[in-house]
Amino acid sequence: MNLLTAAVAFLLALVLVLIGATRIGAWLIERRNPPVGAFVEVGGARIHYLHVPAPAGADLPPLVFVHGASANLRDQMAPLEPLLEGRAEMLFFDRPGHGWSERGGGNETLEGQAKTLAALLERLGIEKAVVVGHSLGGAVTAAFALQYPEKVAGLVFVSAATHPWPGGGTSWYYDLAALPAVGRLFSETLAYPAGMLRMAAATDCVFAPNPTPENYLARASIPLVLRPATFRANAIDVRGLYGFALANAPRYPDISAPTVVISGDSDTVVYEELHSLGLARDIVSTKLVWVKNLGHKPDWIAPQLIVAAVEKLAGRPVDLDAMAREVEARIAGDRQGEGVCADEKPAGAELAPQ
Repeated sequence: MNLLTAAVAFLLALVLVLIGATRIGAWLIERRNPPVGAFVEVGGARIHYLHVPAPAGADLPPLVFVHGASANLRDQMAPLEPLLEGRAEMLFFDRPGHGWSERGGGNETLEGQAKTLAALLERLGIEKAVVVGHSLGGAVTAAFALQYPEKVAGLVFVSAATHPWPGGGTSWYYDLAALPAVGRLFSETLAYPAGMLRMAAATDCVFAPNPTPENYLARASIPLVLRPATFRANAIDVRGLYGFALANAPRYPDISAPTVVISGDSDTVVYEELHSLGLARDIVSTKLVWVKNLGHKPDWIAPQLIVAAVEKLAGRPVDLDAMAREVEARIAGDRQGEGVCADEKPAGAELAPQ
């Protein structure tokens, strides 16, 4: 056996080992993070969702929650459902290709995912709802508001990703995983072991400068994103966000639903100066809640703000600014990731509120 043949054989064996490790790892992840809701077929895709029926004496409108990248329905359900239980009908769903939902045809665009959400609401008999979108879920929420304004009672954008950003770039592993052939091979071999090694540190930077909640990864079932098909679906979503924003951001002034935008000024994941301030500028009926020293996860660090935003949209006399100041006082000393997690500021961005 010559050297070239030996090298090829070694690489082939290594690929097979990595595929095997990934398959076993994905099986273990699924065993540890089983579905928590029900399934329904929508447009050819099996969609996983958790529906909390309207309670007797509900004092809030129906609520729909749209999770962000690398996540699933449990990422919003865990911190918010207990605070809203008994007050509203609620729908948490795995976006197509995430959590336990199949990808299905037509769902590789964020507009397609908004269409699937609309069909799911029809199935469940929810005519109109307040939609709460976090991070990339904010773009799906914006698409839903543009396509189905009659179904929107109000909007809550939480650390949303909705507008074009300088260069439109994403992390290299998203670019790689989104490729047709190479992306599949990468997702089947290296994404799982590399992801397991980096997940805890990456999560700390998602929460920075605020501390990561205890057992967050397990409580939110985040490892589900490391399964090959889910990893690729996530990468395609993230890669498609810039094109979506270019096409749809000019249309945001058409959104007339009452809106609350919640954002920290220390988000290390998205450019809050472009996205959150852009939404507050573009949607006329918007209340901006700007919180100092808050990172990308208000839903976990300050879930009471999301609840208050829903109450505000329901007509309650809620002082969101006063609540934001209370959160600021509580988190003023948070310094997680200092010197490690970069909080980049885009050149030429709008000035943040003082």
